Amino acid sequence: MLELTYKEADSRSPLVKLIDGATIGLRHRRVMTISFVGVFLGAILGTFLLPSRYQATTKILVKHERRDPPISADSSGSASQFSEAVTDTEVNSEVELIRSPDLLAKVATASGLQNKRHPIWSAIWSSLWSSNDDPQRVLAATVRKLRSDLRVEAVPKTNIISITYDAPNPQQSAQVLNTLVDLYMEKHLAVHQAAGTYDFFHEQAQHYEHGLSEAESRLVGFRRAQGVVAPGQEKIATLQKVTEFRAELKQTQAAIAETEHRRKVLEAQVGTVPSRTTTEARLSDNPQLMGQLKFTLLNLELKRTELLQKFEPTYRLVTEVDTQIEQTRAAIEAAEKSQLREETTNRNPTYEWVDAELAKTRSELAAQQARAEVLKRTVAAYEQQASVLDGQESVEQDLQRKKKAEEDNYLLYQRKQEEARISNALDRSRILNVAVAEPAVIPDLPSRSRLFSLLVGLLAAIAASVASATTAEYLNPSLKTPLDVVESLDVPVLASISLRAR
Repeated sequence: MLELTYKEADSRSPLVKLIDGATIGLRHRRVMTISFVGVFLGAILGTFLLPSRYQATTKILVKHERRDPPISADSSGSASQFSEAVTDTEVNSEVELIRSPDLLAKVATASGLQNKRHPIWSAIWSSLWSSNDDPQRVLAATVRKLRSDLRVEAVPKTNIISITYDAPNPQQSAQVLNTLVDLYMEKHLAVHQAAGTYDFFHEQAQHYEHGLSEAESRLVGFRRAQGVVAPGQEKIATLQKVTEFRAELKQTQAAIAETEHRRKVLEAQVGTVPSRTTTEARLSDNPQLMGQLKFTLLNLELKRTELLQKFEPTYRLVTEVDTQIEQTRAAIEAAEKSQLREETTNRNPTYEWVDAELAKTRSELAAQQARAEVLKRTVAAYEQQASVLDGQESVEQDLQRKKKAEEDNYLLYQRKQEEARISNALDRSRILNVAVAEPAVIPDLPSRSRLFSLLVGLLAAIAASVASATTAEYLNPSLKTPLDVVESLDVPVLASISLRAR
């Protein structure tokens, strides 16, 4: 049979390739048939001989409903008991905790998986390990099998962990997952719980309680020894007294200066003001003196007259009498010229007021000077007391700071102790940061149906037959198509003749 030329065939390459593929299948149909039958028969045997697999599922929710008390000296460490969100790191940590070999070993031992192998696998296991049936190796193999059948994964964009397990028995699949969840809860508690937290906080609370008692005793002893209750307040009151007495001292000194000036003015006035003043003044003659002088003059004139009768005017007795008469007349004239002055005086009220004010001012000045001296001594005493109280206040403040530090530490560790006690109580009540969101239930249907297994086996058989034909064609060195001739011999192909197999 004459075929198309090579160039014509090459222009219709998809059809040629399809024909070449069919040709390869016809050429190796025996190999394809054997491969298909073998794989499909194996799928049928596996589907009907191997037991059905039942898959159970459980889900665990990772949450932050409570947090264990932090072991720190920060009093605000327990203020935030809740977190904003669970991180992926925390979820992945819980996943690895579930897949840990020691936990799976406990699950395998508690569920008895090493004694629940399929009879076929038990026979194979006995033939492989008949010489050394070590329980540890059996348990290790069971744990590896459990790890392969167990699928633990975090659900994306959630804080939920999904756990699935395939087993030939539906009760076994649910039992294994429930056992895994129970043992995981215990392991989670053991891993996240700080061992000895309550005892540590209790010991520290007792230590600082003893320190607080000693600090209080030192403070009370200091106050009792110094005779003060609150040096700070007493110092403030003393300083207020110092300020008041200083102001009063300045006022007293100003009053002293004023009184001293007043005393000087009053003393000057006392020297100029008379002590008595004239209330009445009279001018009059002295009647007794004038009468006596006139009487004497009359007697002398009578005596002269008598003497003139007896003697001459020049007689000595007469001249003496004349002389006496002249003297008496001169005396009378002098008495008439000098009048008698009578004055009535009384106490001067101005002088008495100035004198009284001066005495009062002197007494006030003495009193003010004495008060100033007392105020100076009082201010000095209060200043000294304030200085002593200042030193006592410094010592008391140091004792107060130590007492406050001991009290703060005691209250801190007492609060931490109570938080640790509550945490332990919650742990004993199994109130954890993880919860079972969906418990495992016994599955009613197998995870894969037999029809689905047969369909998968059919597809696998087809793929195996095609792969076997392709492999056989690749391993055959003969030239089968015009393209093979061109590629291998580098000569043009004008025509090809196909021989039909009879």
